[in-house]
Amino acid sequence: MTRRHVEAFQAWMIETRSPATALNKHKALQQFFTWLTVDEEEIDQSPMQRVRQPKTPKRLIPIIRDEDTKKLLDTCKGKDFVHIRDLAIIRLLSNTGARLSEVANLHLDDVDLSLDTVRYHGKGAKDRRVRLGPKTARAVSRYLRARSGHKGSGLPHLWLAVRGAQPLTSNGIKLMLKRRGLRAGVDGVHAHRWRHTYAHEWKLAGGDTGDLMLVLGWASDDMPRHYGASAAAERAQEVQARMGIGERV
Repeated sequence: MTRRHVEAFQAWMIETRSPATALNKHKALQQFFTWLTVDEEEIDQSPMQRVRQPKTPKRLIPIIRDEDTKKLLDTCKGKDFVHIRDLAIIRLLSNTGARLSEVANLHLDDVDLSLDTVRYHGKGAKDRRVRLGPKTARAVSRYLRARSGHKGSGLPHLWLAVRGAQPLTSNGIKLMLKRRGLRAGVDGVHAHRWRHTYAHEWKLAGGDTGDLMLVLGWASDDMPRHYGASAAAERAQEVQARMGIGERV
């Protein structure tokens, strides 16, 4: 294994996957060859020496407009289990800006409809409780009634697959959003877009950054700057119009 092999592998990863994936592999290989060199003493020198990290361009994730969310919700009109479930999931993602994994991993005892709140289990074993808007609370309540007659109603997981007594996984929600997007004619539907939209709307309304960090479960100050960055120009124009600089004379 030589430096040339590693560089060829990284180039292949960038071409077939993404620069971000190539960077993750680069870091993993660094650890692996350090282990072989230092701990196991199987090789004298790591082939990772002088191999540069792949550059990862920052991609701006576009926010999802209210009209597009409405189109998705419109595909969920119906009284059968799958429509009621999908409506509740989409409303929860839109209303709380939670991570896909946080929504997927909800259990029944994480929902408190007496207070209209849910408890998310975030990264780093950090729990947080967030409030639900009236429409979202109604959608979740309606889903819980439909869930009570499902084969998997005895499971602790909140979301259930349509067939059998099985929980709905994160990947299942991903596929559901993709299907709903195709049906609604909305491109690029994924959970993270609502998270970016939530941060954008919060900032646009003049919300406190510290409070936003608590609601979305962030520990780093870098995250509020990253999320909603694709809509930063729109926010700047809103502020400019509100300030009216040069228009008071």
